[in-house]
Parts: sequence; structure tokens; C-alpha cells
Amino acid sequence: MYQPPHFKETRPEVLHGLIRTHPLGLLISNGVDGPVANAIPFLLDADIAPNGRLRAHLAKANPQWKLLADNPASPVLVVFQGADAYVTPSWYETKRETGKVVPTWNYAIVQVRGTVRVIEDGEWIAQQITELTVSQEGNRSAPWAVTDAPPTYIQSQIKGIVGLEITVTSIEGKWKVSQNRPVADRVGVAEGLQGEASNPAAPDMAGLVRAWGGLDGN
Repeated sequence: MYQPPHFKETRPEVLHGLIRTHPLGLLISNGVDGPVANAIPFLLDADIAPNGRLRAHLAKANPQWKLLADNPASPVLVVFQGADAYVTPSWYETKRETGKVVPTWNYAIVQVRGTVRVIEDGEWIAQQITELTVSQEGNRSAPWAVTDAPPTYIQSQIKGIVGLEITVTSIEGKWKVSQNRPVADRVGVAEGLQGEASNPAAPDMAGLVRAWGGLDGN
């Protein structure tokens, strides 16, 4: 990933936080005819040394799992996308001062590389889907649980999926959130994004611009 120094994010708690907030990752691996990619939700085990572990599952009807099983030494890439937003030059104070500005796109992203193990053990898969469900249902007023469905139905579903365990070999983050702009431009971007009704992620990006741009409390 192209990494200008001012956009590079290395703090584990920040990288892990984005993965947990945006767990739908794009799993990319090598296929016979080129790259293969599928979006699937992941669980992060950050305390597994040295770099953590990701757990997920794929449908057996999805051919990617067989490619992974047949090439266990081949590395995989998982991309987690956080908030993103178009940034118009109209928000920059620099536009009014010099006019020397162009549009850009702000985003926060984490890329994880690792080696994958395909798991067909029913108990492991049951544990993974249970923990994944709890991670998404836990804060709901009436959370759904895997045990709410008939056991025979769940077992039939488990037979149709395989587990994935990715040992993380490297993790890197990029927070491109206007921190390279002058302070007045950062203020303009944060205020502009806060009022951007067309993008549901704009308020989140406004918060990132304020936090990474040193504007919180101003």
C-alpha cells in the first residue's frame, strides 16, 4: 500500500478498532486465472502473538476456499475499509487565498496480510459463528442467538460452510484525513463534512479530520 508518512497509522489499538468497527473485510488470494476476492465478516483475536489472528467462514459453494486449501503457503490479503468521503476544494480556505487546490478523497483503511488455514471441524465453525453473531447482536435490545434456531437446522447450515483462520504476518493502516492540509483547510473540511447530507459516512469522517488534524477542543 502506498504510504506517505503523514497518512501512515501504526498504533495497534487504532488498527484493531477499525477492524472491529468495520469487520466486513475483502479477502484477496491468488487463483488459477488471477486474483480472487470475496467480502466476508471477520473476528479479530488481537491477543494471539505476535500479530493477531483473523477468523471467518466461507460457503462450501464458494470456490475460493478450495484454492486456499490447495495452496496453504500462499499469502492472503484482507482489506478493511473504514469511513470515506469526497472532499471538495470549496471547503478549503486555500481556495479563497490562492485558488491552487484540487478535489481529493479522504478514507481510513487497514490491510492485513497473513497465511490461512482452512478448517472443516464442525465445533470450530459453530464457535466462530456464535462469536460472530454475539459481536453483532450483543448491543441490540432483543438480540438473536444461534441457539434461537433449531439445532438440526444450524447443523445443516454448518455442513455447508468451512472455517478460515488467518495468522497475521503484517498489518498496516492509512488514515488519509486532511492532516496534510493547513489548519484553516482542515477546519473547513470538518465543517463541510458535518453538513454533508448525501454521505452517511461524512459525520464519521468529519470526526476523523478533527481528531487526526488536532482540532478537537478547538
